[in-house]
Parts: sequence; structure tokens; C-alpha cells
Amino acid sequence: MKKIIIMPMLLASFIVFSQEKIVTKSATITLEASVPSFQPVAGTNSNVTFVLNPATGEVASLALMKGFEFEMALMEEHFNENYMETDKYPKAIFRGQIEDFDIKNLTEDYKDYTIKGKLEVHGKSKDISASAKITRSGSRVTLISDFEINASDFNIPIPALIKYKLDNKVKIQIIAVLK
Repeated sequence: MKKIIIMPMLLASFIVFSQEKIVTKSATITLEASVPSFQPVAGTNSNVTFVLNPATGEVASLALMKGFEFEMALMEEHFNENYMETDKYPKAIFRGQIEDFDIKNLTEDYKDYTIKGKLEVHGKSKDISASAKITRSGSRVTLISDFEINASDFNIPIPALIKYKLDNKVKIQIIAVLK
């Protein structure tokens, strides 16, 4: 009899906890490592999973590295094979916390926040802090974040032959519309 009662309660608790988070599987990450006077080096991935727990301000994101598309096919090939080694390191993961986040304080006007967490790329983890602008319209929450990382912090090799064309500082922008 106890099993009959416990199973539905356990199932109901999973349903309640799963409804706490808001998710998108179509967030966009744009990265750029361009050097002035040379061909722009920028890639975009529009199939990024982004999760927000509105009760706690916790966020998590997962991007498959092969999902980045570049203007030139050769850039994309070099990105996947020579720099990011996507067969060996297929994904980038971020787990963090939005500081002082309270979903009840969100309006249709963007508010500034700081997100602190751990970014895992190319087999390395690093603590990062990023600024973010967040707004809410009805049940939709939009988050925009811009930050920079150093490729060298993640042991991403930049061959000496092209160091003058590719910046070690990689600018990253994330746009997530969560429902």
C-alpha cells in the first residue's frame, strides 16, 4: 500500500520541480576573434540550450561546438579540426548564478545583472563573470550577455603562422529567449 502512495507522490514531485525551470533550445551564441584589417572571424550557433531557474537565478547552457557556422567553409573546418578539436571536445557548458535575481522585479525594460559561473570549453574549466541584460514580457524572459574569454585560458591553440589574423581575445554574445 505504501508503494502505491509513494510512487504517485514521487512522480508529482518530479513534475512540480520540472516546471520550475524555463528553457529554450534555440538560444544564439556568436563568437568573434577578429583582428582589425583582416577577414572577420565570427561564428554563430543558433541551437544552444539555455535553462533558467526563475526561483533561484541559476542558469545553465549547452552548446554543441559543431553547431557554429562561419561565413567561409574553410574557417568552419579550421575551427572544428584545428582549434576546438570538436571530435575530442564536442560541447561547451556553462553553469552559473545570476546575482540578486528576482523574477518578480523583471519588467519590459532591460535590467542589468551579473552572472558568475564556470565555463567548460576544450576540456578546461574557468570561472567567469559576465554582464547581462534581462527583460520579461508576459511569460517570456530575454537574456542578452556579452563577455570575453582568452583562447589561451582554455588551451585553444593559435598557430604562429596566423597569430596576426586571429585574436586571442574571443568576444562572445549570448541571446536567449526563454518561455
